[in-house]
Amino acid sequence: MASAPLDLESIRQAPKVLLHDHLDGGLRPDTVLELAEQTGYRGLPAHDAAGLGVWFRDAADSGSLVKYLETFEHTVGVMQTPEALARVAQECAEDLADDGVVYAEVRFAPELHIERGLSLDEVMEAVLDGFASGESAARTAGRPIVVRCLVTAMRHAARSREIAELTVRWRDRGAVGFDIAGAEAGFPPSRHLDAFEYMRNASAPFTIHAGEAFGLPSIHEAIAFCGADRLGHGVRIIDDITLPAGVSADSDDLSGAVLGPIAARVRDARIPLELCPSSNVQTGAVPSLEKHPFNMLARLRFRVTVNTDNRLMSDTTMSREMLKLVETFGFTWTDLQRFTINAMKSSFLHFDERLAIIDDVIKPGYAVLLG
Repeated sequence: MASAPLDLESIRQAPKVLLHDHLDGGLRPDTVLELAEQTGYRGLPAHDAAGLGVWFRDAADSGSLVKYLETFEHTVGVMQTPEALARVAQECAEDLADDGVVYAEVRFAPELHIERGLSLDEVMEAVLDGFASGESAARTAGRPIVVRCLVTAMRHAARSREIAELTVRWRDRGAVGFDIAGAEAGFPPSRHLDAFEYMRNASAPFTIHAGEAFGLPSIHEAIAFCGADRLGHGVRIIDDITLPAGVSADSDDLSGAVLGPIAARVRDARIPLELCPSSNVQTGAVPSLEKHPFNMLARLRFRVTVNTDNRLMSDTTMSREMLKLVETFGFTWTDLQRFTINAMKSSFLHFDERLAIIDDVIKPGYAVLLG
């Protein structure tokens, strides 16, 4: 039996695992419009769904993480009521399931959604209720998905310890981990050591946005000082990898590559890299998809994972991200299965739950596609 063609529709049928996706970066354009009208939000840059979708994508194509983050003013602006938060979370789960995602960790920053008087706990309740509703709808539609929440603190603010406590308070109700996000330059992860120490003391996992805009020092701090379980993006790990003279990242033989101490630690400890190809190009973390280190890191056996980051801003899905990697680097179904299992192994679910999804969903799903 021949393997399935490696096209967008076949990839949509493949079971996928998503570790790095922002709730406020994945709204449907028409939902943004409807919520703006319902909540009285003013200032949208376009007033039809197609035009708004184009605006988000074009505005995010800035080559700057800071400018990229400015687009979130509008999505966060319409996510200030329990009803809006629950709707966005439910639609997120449904959209991911429709794309073949079987497990997702979706992150958001509760501190950004309290402008109209909601408490942090009320924000959490609304979002987790929305995820549960989305899971139920997806199950009814025959595309089951498990969605869990990563609770994010903003690295430029001073609420990270409070947000870490919030994460632990809700961990038995769907919050599986903690994160810090936002502009990297000037806001090193070590500013939030108190939050990370709290998470470790509570035996709770966390990931850190690092090595996207600032470079290798950000990765070093995230690992050496903060103890990150995963790295959000981490593309600048390539700054600690030296190739022999005359050998490029796309060369057939990378056996002469020399890993510096940070890169060696990341690979040896199997610290997962939450790579987001389209987003990494948009923010200027890498110059182009062709120059993205994903292929080199995969071939050097780092634990690479495929992610969307912000589906609205990048006009993307997990299937599109995988297809781009296939078309750019020639990856096969076997490669996509490896990246998917990498992600499931790296999730913050308990071990038995991870293993069940790998053995009962991912491997059988890819067996059909591999023929």
